[in-house]
Amino acid sequence: MPHLTVDTPTGPLTLTETDGAITHVTWEQGGSDQTPLLTEAARQITAYFAGTLRTFDLPLSVNGSAFQQQVCAAIAAIPFGDTRTYGQIARDLGAPAQAVGQACGGNPIPVIIPCHRVLGASGLGGFSGAGGVETKVWLLKHEGAGGLLI
Repeated sequence: MPHLTVDTPTGPLTLTETDGAITHVTWEQGGSDQTPLLTEAARQITAYFAGTLRTFDLPLSVNGSAFQQQVCAAIAAIPFGDTRTYGQIARDLGAPAQAVGQACGGNPIPVIIPCHRVLGASGLGGFSGAGGVETKVWLLKHEGAGGLLI
């Protein structure tokens, strides 16, 4: 699987491509492969962090259960600068909020599938990416989201 690392203000992000789709984003150094898709994904990630891109347009593939895929689709639908709660997504999917939180924590494509836009009912909630909640706060501030919480 080809990997390409992009330097960002929140640390190096490594993008992974599998069968013509982005399948993972991880906070780590991991590769320098230059496929057309990874090059475009790197361009979009760089533009996002520069504040010039609000919506990613990349083929994505979430390798997980049907529920994981539903949660990731719900998260991906949250617009730049907006937030939703685990409970709101849970109501939409007819599932417990805790299950949504676990699926959100298992998001294999953070930033592009913006799990940082999902908050707890009375606070930030968690964040499984490098830097934890501090990275979540950085991303929310970058988007001008969640102003009362951060």
